[in-house]
Amino acid sequence: MIASVFLLEGAETVRGKTQMRRIENATSRQVTFSKRRNGLLKKALELSVLCDDELAADNRTLQKAYKRYVAKPTEQNMQHLKTEVSNMVKKIELLEASRRKLLGEGLGSCTLQELQQIEQQLQRSEQHQSKKDTSFQGADRAIERKGKLPAV
Repeated sequence: MIASVFLLEGAETVRGKTQMRRIENATSRQVTFSKRRNGLLKKALELSVLCDDELAADNRTLQKAYKRYVAKPTEQNMQHLKTEVSNMVKKIELLEASRRKLLGEGLGSCTLQELQQIEQQLQRSEQHQSKKDTSFQGADRAIERKGKLPAV
C-alpha cells in the first residue's frame, strides 16, 4: 500500500538497461530499428547544425566527415586545399573586378568589346529589375483592390 502511494506521488521509474542481443519478434525488431534510426538521424542533424557541416546520412558522407575532422592531413590533402584556396581567391578577384566595372569604376582600361559586354549586362539587369517592379506593382494593386493595403 505504501509503495503504490509513493508511485502515485510522482516517483520516477527507472528504465532498465537494454541487453544488446537480437530481438526475436520481427515486429518489435522493426519498430526498435525504426525508432533508433530516427534517433540517430536526429542526433546527426543536431551535430551538423552545431558543427556547421553537412548531414552524414550515408557511409560515404561519414567517411568524408571522418577524414575532414579526425584523420591527419597528408601533404597531398594540404596541397589540394592550397590549390582550392588559390582558385577561390582568383574567382573573388575576378568577381570584385566585374562588380567595380558594373558600378562604373576603372572603365578606362576596358576595350570596346568589354564595354559593350558591360552595357549588355546592365541592360539585361535593368530589364529583369523592370519585370520585378511590374510584378510587385501588380501585386500591390491586387491587394489594394481587396482593401488590405492602404493606397500609397
